[in-house]
Amino acid sequence: MTEYIVLIFAAIAVVVVAKMLAWPVKKITKLILNLVIGVIMIYLVNTFGPSIGITIPFNWITALIAGILGVPGVIFLIILGFFI
Repeated sequence: MTEYIVLIFAAIAVVVVAKMLAWPVKKITKLILNLVIGVIMIYLVNTFGPSIGITIPFNWITALIAGILGVPGVIFLIILGFFI
């Protein structure tokens, strides 16, 4: 009987630990996905944008903005480029 109680508590502990670890993994996965999409968007803007006068310099600040914000970050960088 005590083996079953220990097994139940172990199963509950595994579920709790899995839930605790799932949150950071989700956040890191989302950040990596935003980073990849942002870098691709900057590349596309720098490939096709010069014909209409749009370029985004690629450095760690623009990569960080595009990585954290994703597509809205790239749009922000394009708009910011018009004012600078």
